[in-house]
Amino acid sequence: MNKLDKFDKAIIRELQKNSRVSVTELADVVGLSKTPCKVRMDKLEKQGYILGYSLLVDRAKLGESHIAFVQVTLSDTKTKALDAFNKAVRIIPEVEQCHMIASNFDYLLKVRTSDMDSYRKFLGETLSNLPFVMQSSTFVVMENIKDH
Repeated sequence: MNKLDKFDKAIIRELQKNSRVSVTELADVVGLSKTPCKVRMDKLEKQGYILGYSLLVDRAKLGESHIAFVQVTLSDTKTKALDAFNKAVRIIPEVEQCHMIASNFDYLLKVRTSDMDSYRKFLGETLSNLPFVMQSSTFVVMENIKDH
């Protein structure tokens, strides 16, 4: 991949702030004219620097304000077990993020549900039934300070 220059970095930084900004506005902010700015955006997408665009929503208004971080320890960490867990966890809608961790546990999950009752149900009926899950520890978020 090509090395990014200051204009490429500025384009990425501005699009992270507001991906719906017009090319004209973006070009003004980063100090380019419209056509070179659009060419650079297309190049950044084609080279895989920009993977896509997303929509941020108010989760509380959607009834999804309960956040928990869950440490998961597997009973087996051979490739087959990790692959099975990874495949299963990817399709669970409550799991917003899943990271393999180099620690005394194997994965850290960000789980979003409507309330503690729904989280308890998720924990007992979904998480505990994933392949190779041996134990988990939950950390409930009391206040969301910065989400993105």
